[in-house]
Amino acid sequence: MALNPFFLQGSQGEQRLVQDLINEQLQIYGVEITFIPRKFVNQATIIEEVQASKFDDNFAIEAYVENFDGYAGAGDVLTKFGMSLRDEVTLTISKERFEEFIAPFMNADDDITLASRPREGDLVFFPLGQRLFEIKFVEHEDPFYQLGSTYVYKLKCELFEYEDEVIDTSIEAIDTQVAEDGYIAELKLVGVGRTATASAFVGTGYIREIFLNNDGFNYTSNPTVAITTSPSSFNLSDATAVAITTERAGMKSVEKILITNAGFGYTEAPTITISGGGGSGAAATCSINTSSNGIVRFDVTDGGVGFGTVPVVNIPVPNAGVASDRAVGLASIGVDDSTGFNEVKSIFVSNPGAAYTSAPTITISDPETISGIGTYFYNEVVQGMRSGTQARVKNWDQDTGILKIGNVGIGTTTLGFFPGEDIKGLESGALFSVSTFDEDNTTDKYNEGDIFESEADLLIDFTESNPFGSF
Repeated sequence: MALNPFFLQGSQGEQRLVQDLINEQLQIYGVEITFIPRKFVNQATIIEEVQASKFDDNFAIEAYVENFDGYAGAGDVLTKFGMSLRDEVTLTISKERFEEFIAPFMNADDDITLASRPREGDLVFFPLGQRLFEIKFVEHEDPFYQLGSTYVYKLKCELFEYEDEVIDTSIEAIDTQVAEDGYIAELKLVGVGRTATASAFVGTGYIREIFLNNDGFNYTSNPTVAITTSPSSFNLSDATAVAITTERAGMKSVEKILITNAGFGYTEAPTITISGGGGSGAAATCSINTSSNGIVRFDVTDGGVGFGTVPVVNIPVPNAGVASDRAVGLASIGVDDSTGFNEVKSIFVSNPGAAYTSAPTITISDPETISGIGTYFYNEVVQGMRSGTQARVKNWDQDTGILKIGNVGIGTTTLGFFPGEDIKGLESGALFSVSTFDEDNTTDKYNEGDIFESEADLLIDFTESNPFGSF
């Protein structure tokens, strides 16, 4: 039979009274939490998988903490990878307060859909423990329709495990919660660069050119190049060179031979022997010049600071010669162990030239950035001026020139920075040049895959045959 018409079973006035009482109780006995809605930046259309999300809004709201005797959940659990924190908390918020004071003010960006109620995946900042929690389930029917309506949301939350989401609420206490979490790469930036300097030495009876007659095969490392000694008894008169290998079709061979010292005093072409490196078959010969002076070697007097790319070695045309007699030097850069920045390590004699009556003055091009400017802000977006790669600042140490970054590649499909390019802070305007870019995440406790692999290679050797047999 129909309900008794003489009883209202919950009028709007009665429901209004219950809601007001709940709101008042929450404001008296609750704590002020910060609700942070999740924005889906990139979501797969087939299985609705969230591939990227961000949190850049924040709303204060009162909540009642139902866990009166501490956090719920499994607590601190010791796993094979270290301690895992699995604290949980249940928070009750007013449905009316959320719908009237939060939902209308949530900023939806283009192609980003926001819900009008708390959703699973949203975050809550719990001020009593200064911790971020992720909403795992929203109960909206408890209590179950008192006087015909519902009045609260119960948020069942679990301690947030950061997975490289963008957290930029502009509240320092919240944003810095993940300053040391996630995948963090390092950029070594140049604060103050310095130009390298070098000197040249000339002589006659030097190696004019080395010819690689056979590139060999099966090399595992660069072989040693030995050149017969010069008849001259002077210091540094013996020619020296190094071999550079390359890999083709899975096999390493000698690609080229670079002269480090062309030597002097040779009356006939010396013999070149290539040995070691795990391979065989490489052979080379050379020609010499006994009629005029050429540049036989370079000495780096100052390696400079902050070279992201190999600088150009400028050598003038000899006074007694023509443009074709100009020598060519090839610089090599590497990391200075004392400063951590790239410097010019050596200059190879790519072409000794000819007709030099005296040692020419050598100049080396400047590093990309002589002096950096500004200070990067935490959480701001930085961008490589050539690569277009974007990332977010985790930490900036101007004394060491180390910029720690997360979310690498958020603005482009290019997932790396080029050595030598400028890195600009889009908010601060800071501008420094990249010396080195280290993609290896040194802060991740799980990032030991390369160590496991190298140790496993020592136990099982696949180089000769498959130890498990052939099938």
